[in-house]
Amino acid sequence: MIRFIQVSLMRGIKPLLEQVDVTLNPGDKIGLIGANGAGKSSLFAMMRGELHPDQGEIDFPAKWRVAYVAQETPPLDRAALDYAIDGDVTLRKLEAELARLESEPESSENGIAIGEIYSALADADAYTVQSRGEQLLLGLGFSIDQMQQPVASFSGGWRMRLNLAQALMCPSDLLLLDEPTNHLDLDAIIWLEDWLKRYAGTLLIISHDRDFLDEVVNVVVHIDERKLKRYSGNYSSFERQRAAQMILAAGALEKQQRKRAHLESFVNRFKAQASKARQAQSRMKALAKMEELAPLRAAAEFSFEFREPLSAPNPLLVMEDVDAGYKIEDEKTGEITHKTIVNNIKFSLQIGQRIGLLGVNGAGKSTLIKTIAGELSPLTGDATMGKGLNIGYFAQHQVEMLRHDESPLWHLAKIAPTVREQELRNFLGGFNFPGTMVTSSIAPFSGGEKARLALALIVWQRPNLLLLDEPTNHLDLETREALTEALAQFEGTLVVVSHDRHLLRATTDQFIIVADGKLQPFDGDLDDYKDWLLQTKMGKGTDVLPAAGKANKTDFPVASPVAPPPTAAPAVNTKEQKRKEAEDRQRLATLRKPLEQKIKRLDDQIAKRSAQKADVDAALGESSIYDAANKAKLKQLLADQSFFTKDLGQLEAEWLELQEQLEALA
Repeated sequence: MIRFIQVSLMRGIKPLLEQVDVTLNPGDKIGLIGANGAGKSSLFAMMRGELHPDQGEIDFPAKWRVAYVAQETPPLDRAALDYAIDGDVTLRKLEAELARLESEPESSENGIAIGEIYSALADADAYTVQSRGEQLLLGLGFSIDQMQQPVASFSGGWRMRLNLAQALMCPSDLLLLDEPTNHLDLDAIIWLEDWLKRYAGTLLIISHDRDFLDEVVNVVVHIDERKLKRYSGNYSSFERQRAAQMILAAGALEKQQRKRAHLESFVNRFKAQASKARQAQSRMKALAKMEELAPLRAAAEFSFEFREPLSAPNPLLVMEDVDAGYKIEDEKTGEITHKTIVNNIKFSLQIGQRIGLLGVNGAGKSTLIKTIAGELSPLTGDATMGKGLNIGYFAQHQVEMLRHDESPLWHLAKIAPTVREQELRNFLGGFNFPGTMVTSSIAPFSGGEKARLALALIVWQRPNLLLLDEPTNHLDLETREALTEALAQFEGTLVVVSHDRHLLRATTDQFIIVADGKLQPFDGDLDDYKDWLLQTKMGKGTDVLPAAGKANKTDFPVASPVAPPPTAAPAVNTKEQKRKEAEDRQRLATLRKPLEQKIKRLDDQIAKRSAQKADVDAALGESSIYDAANKAKLKQLLADQSFFTKDLGQLEAEWLELQEQLEALA
């Protein structure tokens, strides 16, 4: 088992852990969570022996083999597959020893040693290592051709995948994974989940992906207030337990405060009276001995909302027979060739659509998003943008496009040069850039802080179409939740690529998929997508996606109406009938889900507008508003009242229409 015994750790003058005691059992799959800067990565460094606690000790069996993901990848000429297999250090040592023995002259001792090496190689599964390495790299998104390419040819994100493959190849008793999903697409994350569920050793993982934690871990260790607290269950279970603890702690604090107030009142009233002096003294002693209960602190809440979008055209954009891809210029001849990624796109975006874009790694999701955003021109076909379209585009590498030698205030002032500085400061303060941080260079900022700034710049521009390509990279759980809530309230049109399934479920109401070089409908949910991916990786998948066979795959279909229930045929096979009934239930559930999500979003919008109208009505109820001095304010309030009343009427009409559609399905 792993035991932390009175462990204290300082980084500089900052205490990270203070007299920590916690025990973790062999075979546990542990999620390590806490705010950025709480000490998660430092704890991992202690587990690896790279840091030593200032006090106390961390105890686990010395014979345990520890595997972890290297943070650096040298630009080697070694093939990617060989580099991944290098993770099995014991196997590579055996192979090197065998090569040395076979190069020496033959002798009986030499022959015995070679036989022992072959036996050890068999025990190390040397004869399946090639196929195991290929399966790992396939799961992490590499193609067979890429496996033979040199490590140096891959970008930073792909090299991190190779380092992850090395860690998974290494036979281990303790596996340490620090944000393993940051450089993975959804298909690779789903594969990794399945792999980690079958991992036989003890797993300690840092992640800000709540769905990933829910699927993999059975223990959560929370770093808070320089302590480690162990919770049984997955991340959702931790949230429930934590909430219950906070309610109990608040009750205990309130009870103590009432008792303290009662004692203080008695002392203040009677300490000057001789007859009551003794009782007053005893109560003063009781007050002095009373241990101050601190409120159980929740993580500092961070939230923001998208500004009301500018009026939008409908449709926002139309693509007709578009091929999306890249133009490649030959350096020697100057000849330009086209590399097509997605073919024959027929697609239109309507006001209010909320689309999740699915597809395996390399299928063309980012290429499609860039084409919609206007970052790439269509290779063929026409892409028509509606007049008044205002796109907010968060690219996968948006953080790298920021000027790291400039401040958050400089970045915002660059896109809003005529706005008062105080207004810009107030806005950035809402994104957790307070005080001097707003005028400091962003170079030392964390990845999460830079991503938060990139989001703030998009929010300021009031887009009516949001295109988000992996917006949660580097964001901690708290900021991801704030982004998810803000997107759920966003009143414009949304297209999002994300490996965060919680965000996808909460913010989108339909999915499309890039597969086989085409843009296709995907009428299932994320669980269907997971099943399809796993079947495809096992070689059992087909090119027919869930419910996609109903329409011509080269077109982007509109939702088909509900088919009438099938009439009963004589002597129907019972098993076949049950299958059809299950299909009907699935189809109805698929049709109901987007309606229910739209109704929920409308409920939120109606509540927001009702609150705004109530504030205006209350202001108009004040007699002073009708004074001559308040004429301009009165005019504005009356205009707001008219707008809110009209908008509420439209929202309620849409809500009723959706309710009728839902009832018709039932």
